[in-house]
Amino acid sequence: MQASLKAAIAALGLMAAACASPAGIQAPADTPGPYVQLSHADWTRDAVIYQVNTRQFTPRGSFAAAEEQLPRLAQMGVDIVWLMPIHPIGEDRRKGTLGSPYSVKDYFAVNPEFGTLEELKSFIDTAHELDMRVILDWVANHTAWDNPIRTEHPEWFTRTPDGAMQPPPWTDWSDTADLDYSEPGLRRYMTDALVYWVREAGIDGYRADVAGFVPLDFWEQARRELEAVKPVFMLAEWETRDLHARAFDATYAWSFKDALQAAAGGAGTAPLKSYLFNHQNTWPRDGYRLLYTDNHDQNAWDGAAPEIYGEAYEAAIVTSFLFPGIPTIYNGQEAGLSRQLAFFEKDPIVWREDPLAGLFTRLAALKADNRALWNGAAGGRLKPVANTDEAHVFSFVRESDGDSVFAAINFSGEPRRVGFTSQFQRGNWRGAFTGEAVEINAGSRVDLPAWGWQILVRSEDDATQPD
Repeated sequence: MQASLKAAIAALGLMAAACASPAGIQAPADTPGPYVQLSHADWTRDAVIYQVNTRQFTPRGSFAAAEEQLPRLAQMGVDIVWLMPIHPIGEDRRKGTLGSPYSVKDYFAVNPEFGTLEELKSFIDTAHELDMRVILDWVANHTAWDNPIRTEHPEWFTRTPDGAMQPPPWTDWSDTADLDYSEPGLRRYMTDALVYWVREAGIDGYRADVAGFVPLDFWEQARRELEAVKPVFMLAEWETRDLHARAFDATYAWSFKDALQAAAGGAGTAPLKSYLFNHQNTWPRDGYRLLYTDNHDQNAWDGAAPEIYGEAYEAAIVTSFLFPGIPTIYNGQEAGLSRQLAFFEKDPIVWREDPLAGLFTRLAALKADNRALWNGAAGGRLKPVANTDEAHVFSFVRESDGDSVFAAINFSGEPRRVGFTSQFQRGNWRGAFTGEAVEINAGSRVDLPAWGWQILVRSEDDATQPD
């Protein structure tokens, strides 16, 4: 035993020596690798997301009617179309007349209210022809009471202390039954369903509803199997750093939305600085954060976005495109949607001309053309530029691969005139939307109207420093 132990130790010593030799150099064990270990598809790097509530998106509320709007979305600069759940809706304990799309009756079928599988495929094919991708909203945590798996596999559901099936605990989602991911059979069924839509319909990924209610190792395994079919984009409705390592490209930045609302409500720049303190010190640089001013949850829970942000609405939208993250447009925002959409009834968007459509188009084009604003590690870090009115004006620079963006945003209801005391913003710039030449030097002052902003851009050819 003793001789064997010595031989084993000697063998380990030879292995260690080999690893330390010039021919077998290895990184020290404490050298960190990248936190984000998954690979983002190239088409996600400058992507803008557009959320579609199929029921309300058009008067017909169908895939075919929504398909007619895809050229307009492409012209606006949309890259990823997110369809809210497309599956048949449960009738047992249904809420309202039409029910919630998040109460799924059949994971392998299409809601006839929206059309057929072939019409969904046509929608996706047209999006692909227009160089856009399509992701489906996926409800993995719970299902409708009349989903067949409830009777075929009752062991896949969680139970109350009395042994009864239940909605997700501590929610008011009474039209759904909670699923139990300790069951291997459920995991295999749900993974197969996710893979089915990628293979059968050609969809490009998923937005995972309440992703944090489902174990992380399930999502990591599902991601591996989806990637075996083709590159996908995965968005988690959750705000947890660990989801970025091997499962999701993007997670929700609810804290950004909260900070933005506080800034619009009169708190000035402080909430946004607090958000960035947490973001830059806690979150992986190559993890995308979902930035938005409105979506179906915001719309349903907090009221319509114009009402929430008031005169700060456009400043909030601009911020969501300039901060590190992946910006999202909610259907109807570009038409000045100013009311909450009904969730369980038919309530189509009223489409009209609105200046916000032009703003979204300009911002999406700016993001696509300027690598400083790209997503994750492909974009530039946000560097604060000190100014003479820090409480009300937030100014910053982002730079990447020779592209730069310099922005100053007034988070107050009063006009502000500011100078800048940092060094790295000095130089020759161009107005992002005007092309007008602008020189920023030590004596420069910028006038910002109430809730106004200025966005300047430059490339390496523009960056000559003034004396």
